[in-house]
Amino acid sequence: MQPDLSGARWRKSSLSADGASCVEMAFVGNDVAVRDTKNRDGGTLIFHRNQWTTFINGIKNSDFAPLP
Repeated sequence: MQPDLSGARWRKSSLSADGASCVEMAFVGNDVAVRDTKNRDGGTLIFHRNQWTTFINGIKNSDFAPLP
């Protein structure tokens, strides 16, 4: 079930170089919503907070192999 995003407080990384080529995220209840900054109406990915935390920890721990 899709969470209600009407009151979502979207934010993006302060490290975003030009602001147009990044994603925005919002905490919505027990979920995290993620959307493309340059196409905000193009769809939203929804993750449970536990999934998001695992993803962020994987980034911090360099668990993902770089692309060739």
